Amino acid sequence: MIVVLCGGVGGSRFVRALASVLPHQRITAVVNTADDEWFHGLYVSPDPDIVTYTLAGEVDEERGWGLRGDTFRWLESLRRFGHDTWFQIGDRDLATHLHRTRLLNDGWKLSAIMADIASSFRVRVNLLPMSDDRVRTIVETDAGDLPFQEFLVHRHAADAVHGVRFDGAALASPAPGVLDVIASAEAIFIAPSNPIGSIRPILAIPELRAAVLAALVPRIAVSPIVDGRSLQPPAGEMMTGLGYPVDVAGVARAYAGVIDTLIVDTADAARADDVRREGARCLVAPTIMRDEAARRSLAEAALASAGIDP
Repeated sequence: MIVVLCGGVGGSRFVRALASVLPHQRITAVVNTADDEWFHGLYVSPDPDIVTYTLAGEVDEERGWGLRGDTFRWLESLRRFGHDTWFQIGDRDLATHLHRTRLLNDGWKLSAIMADIASSFRVRVNLLPMSDDRVRTIVETDAGDLPFQEFLVHRHAADAVHGVRFDGAALASPAPGVLDVIASAEAIFIAPSNPIGSIRPILAIPELRAAVLAALVPRIAVSPIVDGRSLQPPAGEMMTGLGYPVDVAGVARAYAGVIDTLIVDTADAARADDVRREGARCLVAPTIMRDEAARRSLAEAALASAGIDP
């Protein structure tokens, strides 16, 4: 079993890359749910949905989220009543959130709901939430303590970050199946997701972090920072706020003690020694997944670094 800890956009693309060279059933993605939020009475799980839609081949590639070709007429109609509509939920996407909320109200757990939605989209990769318990990423800023979606989507990550906390993580348990797949993993990958906003909440769950650290298998991260720039906001803003340099050395430092190898893009080849000084091995490979060939190339390089032959 190949285990991937991941967030939304970058995470979904890396899981899709692995799925291009491996049997889908051999992959398990453990997905961040600390970005989940209630909007208009609906429970929305942004990262799990992005992963699901991407693996189903239905994601809006231009936006990186939502369903391809979706419209937003229900939000336009809602706006006339004076409701805030800054969080964009498409008309077809709405059905996913209605279904999830109904199942939650019927007593279902997030893990069962994620499996149900993945099955409905005919996704064969095993998708697990990090926890069935409520965990929330709160970004501490000059404007106050902001839930992650408020910080990123509503305020466009414009507020200076002074800290990040994960409310509920200390008491949360890993979702059913998470500890089992980690214990049986051939390798654990950390996708090129936001190290602070997407991966740290997963590792903030004590039992989950302990299981990852106890796993005697390669633990390999792909850097979401290329040539000093974040491929997906707000990774750079959050790293800066917590005192990490926005470069591959900063990523290695953020994952200190967790990973043994960091894969960096060819644009950062000259910084490989900086990564090594942070205590991780460094593999240089093209990491920007522009097309199918690039995805396969990265997946093959990542698997080779773990000694795995697809």
